[in-house]
Amino acid sequence: MRKNWMAFAAVGVIFFSINARAQVSVDKPWVRGTVQGQTSTGAFMSLKSAREASVVGAESPVAGGVQIHKMRMEGDVMKMRPVPRLVLPAGKTVELKPGGYHVMLTDLKRPLKKGESVPIRLRVQNKDGSSSIVEFNAEVRELTASSKH
Repeated sequence: MRKNWMAFAAVGVIFFSINARAQVSVDKPWVRGTVQGQTSTGAFMSLKSAREASVVGAESPVAGGVQIHKMRMEGDVMKMRPVPRLVLPAGKTVELKPGGYHVMLTDLKRPLKKGESVPIRLRVQNKDGSSSIVEFNAEVRELTASSKH
């Protein structure tokens, strides 16, 4: 009887651990293409989490640095700044698009050409403090692409 209870408890812990992780979906990810000599670009997508969570980091093998950035107008000047976390409210879609939040790829290791695929990993922290990784590939679009593409 004790063995059965321990097995049941172990299954419960595994089930709880899986359910404690944020279930984040990534929709329509894309990266703006670059030209020779360009050292940075943006990645855009829609994110939706089943539970409240935050994106707290990112990485990609095509870039030396990856951050979450926010663009906004300050007077007549568009300013871009890194943010330490991007909150994902439970059940709501968060748009990362040109002119707003986006994933900034810096220190590019090579130009990114239309039609290529860029692997990206987002580190997600859940409300309970646990974390998980969301991996996906983003299609490279032309340099002049917009989110309406």
